[in-house]
Amino acid sequence: MKILVCIKQVPDTVEVKIDPKTGTLIRDGVPSIINHDDKTGIEAALQMREKLGGTVTVVSMGPPQADVALREALAMGCDEAYLVSAREFGGSDTYATSGIIAAALKNIGYDLIITGRQAIDGDTAQVGPQIAEKLHLPQVSYVEEIVDAAEDHVVVKRQFEDGYHIVKVKTPCLLTAIAELAEPRYMSIGGIFDAYKKEIKILGFEDLKDDLELDMIGLKGSPTNVFKSFTKEVKGAGTKMTDLTAEEAVDVIVKKLEEKFII
Repeated sequence: MKILVCIKQVPDTVEVKIDPKTGTLIRDGVPSIINHDDKTGIEAALQMREKLGGTVTVVSMGPPQADVALREALAMGCDEAYLVSAREFGGSDTYATSGIIAAALKNIGYDLIITGRQAIDGDTAQVGPQIAEKLHLPQVSYVEEIVDAAEDHVVVKRQFEDGYHIVKVKTPCLLTAIAELAEPRYMSIGGIFDAYKKEIKILGFEDLKDDLELDMIGLKGSPTNVFKSFTKEVKGAGTKMTDLTAEEAVDVIVKKLEEKFII
């Protein structure tokens, strides 16, 4: 089975800050990591390969420095890595991104595609399902367990609002992974050495242009535009009252609730 895993290199959100003047993310000096849900997808793919055989290929769209994320995936045990990168792709929104990645996956070939549910720097959860639509593939989102897998089908447990679904789907298909699907393994020492011996194959504009909607790529071809980005406003500390008896504290609370017409 040929399994493709789509990953994204994202800023480590613990350290992300927003420029108060421009409203954009400050990325300079901020470390990058593999998106959490995508890393879960890598582990699920590796476990399936161990059971069924085949290969696990990892694919990422981004600037040249995204090869760091791809080499981490190789060090975890992936067989091949592709970087989808070109100036023409810069500034793409989710619609444009999914079209570019779909063209890349079509170029590579697949039996099963796994993506993360969503990226922590966007939280849209749109790219995975959009890829499936553009490749005309059946899809199952919010996968929390792979119950059974074979060459021609997979059976998965899909998280749902008030329970779960057990879904059997024929391959080729696309799954989107959530954190509960698998606990990602660490890179091995041998894997790290091997990762830097392997070639990361580049797919650029010229490689994919025949399968692209040329007017729907990059910033100009993206139908979504961000009007403004901003951080959540910090609330004041409020009023702190001390040295009150229990009865006095109750009276103060009740008075405040009455002032706000809560009671």
